Amino acid sequence: MAQDPFRPKVYGGSGLAWTYGYPNTIEGNAPSLFQMKTNMHLFNRPESYKLAAARELARGTQYAAQSKGEEVAYQAADLFLSASQSEKESEALGSQIPSLEKVSGAMEASVSEGTELPLDSKRAKVNLAVTRQRLDAAKLDADYFEMMLAVALGYPATDRVKPRETEQPSFSIPESESGAADAALRNNRDLRQMQSNVLAKELDLRSYRAQRLPQVDLVAQYALFLKQTYVQYFPNNKFQYNNAQVGAAITIPLFTGSATSAMAQQSVTDLRKMRLQMDQTRNRIIADTRRSYQQWQKAEEIRNLTRMQLDLAREQLTVLLVQNGEGRVPMSQVEQARLEESDRWIGLYEAETQVSRAKFAILRQTGTLMAAVGIAPEKMP
Repeated sequence: MAQDPFRPKVYGGSGLAWTYGYPNTIEGNAPSLFQMKTNMHLFNRPESYKLAAARELARGTQYAAQSKGEEVAYQAADLFLSASQSEKESEALGSQIPSLEKVSGAMEASVSEGTELPLDSKRAKVNLAVTRQRLDAAKLDADYFEMMLAVALGYPATDRVKPRETEQPSFSIPESESGAADAALRNNRDLRQMQSNVLAKELDLRSYRAQRLPQVDLVAQYALFLKQTYVQYFPNNKFQYNNAQVGAAITIPLFTGSATSAMAQQSVTDLRKMRLQMDQTRNRIIADTRRSYQQWQKAEEIRNLTRMQLDLAREQLTVLLVQNGEGRVPMSQVEQARLEESDRWIGLYEAETQVSRAKFAILRQTGTLMAAVGIAPEKMP
């Protein structure tokens, strides 16, 4: 629509009216059997700037749409991670129940025989109850995240989307914290939309200031006259049927009033406010990206530590199994070590989830999340 003043428009029509005196029309043109006319801007700086501003606003709208798409992709990825973690926790806790039931039964028998203290039996029952409660909570969490993942993917809330166990692709993360911040400033869709809005407002300001410049329009028209209308006024056979005019209309503003100046001042004020907001957004992007990068590094360290703890728990379980085979340690101690190993596995699942979540946050802030997960971003016009 902004290009409309610079595109030719053709109007054609006819009419019928009773005429008294010299032939004339309401518009001042000579009456005709058929008339066609067109007009368009050839040189009009205010309209040119308005057209450029409209195009820039359209670009900003595209950036906003891409930002919304990245937000949806991030939410879906986060829900996938949460659902996957809950599923793994449920499986690990479920595998603990048979061993804990076995230990609880053995403890009761040992207490009856007088070889174990009642406190050991009570401890075994508490461990079993705690694990069952954790299992129920993990199942509820898994059901909730699977429901929310279904909703995020466009399915009804009655459906469930279960995450499939696949090897996660390796995501390319900037090598340094400053590199991540620079990439975020280059690719952040919200910041680019604000930049487009600032440029559009600058073009509006130019449009207001260009109101004093001359304007040139193309004008052309054609009319087919009816001879009977003019015969009594042109008795010497100088009448012609086809009549056409083409040329340029030049308009020179002499006095534009105070409204244009006031609107220009308002645009200057809006520009200052928008530039201030843009600076604040830049600082927020840098701070958030650096924080996400630090959280990713911290999550990597925690995951490495959790792996070390898991390796230690597995080695300890192996030693206890050998000692139990030799009759040196009771089975209850072996099952306690097996329970600890399972807990370490759950801790590792959580640590890996936090690493992936931190990576997704960095990719989202650097504007590369959709490409990383295999979604082609919409092309800009």
